[in-house]
Parts: sequence; C-alpha cells; structure tokens
Amino acid sequence: MRIYFAMLNSCRGISHAARTEAALRQELVLLTVAVGAGIYLAPNAAWYVAMIGVLLFIVAIELLNTAIEKLADHINPDWHPGIGLIKDFGSAAVFCGLALAVLIWGAAVSERFQLL
Repeated sequence: MRIYFAMLNSCRGISHAARTEAALRQELVLLTVAVGAGIYLAPNAAWYVAMIGVLLFIVAIELLNTAIEKLADHINPDWHPGIGLIKDFGSAAVFCGLALAVLIWGAAVSERFQLL
C-alpha cells in the first residue's frame, strides 16, 4: 500500500510540474519522441537503455531544479543574490545533464551509422 501511495505522489508531482514548467514539458516531449526514434537510432539494446536513461535522468534533474526554485521562492519571494546563485546552480545541473545526453546520443548515432 505504501508503494501505491508513493506512486500517486510521484504522479501528482510530475503532473503538476508538467502543467506549470515549460522546460519540463519540452523535455517530456523530447523523451516521448526519443522512445520511438531511439529504437531506430540505437545500435543495440544497451545503447537504447543508455539513450533513454539519460533523458529520464534529465527529467529527474529538472524536477529537482524546479523543487529547489519553488522552495527558494516560497522562503523568500523577493530577489536575493544568494538565492539567485542557488537557482543558477540548479540550472547548471540541468545543462550538465543535457551535455551528457548530447554525448550519449551522438556516440550512439555515430556507432549506428559508423561515422567514426
């Protein structure tokens, strides 16, 4: 029963974030398209798991970044340089995840089409 309620909480969080956060919506659309495209582009099953896994990782980072931003805004709705810096850290984390995704997808496509 506990797992069921945890799943409901997770679904509620993703649903709310998808309604209110444009970046997350874009990443979810990308994930949806990638699930299909990855089947064609992945050289094998292990690559497919890595390709989709890194996109799920980006969604997770984006959700954590959103949580940090919402909490910071709740604690101090006014602009504060320290809180701005913390939000920048979260944004940088998302950027690092996106860079990793580009590397993984680039390597997979290169492997699939023998570009290197």
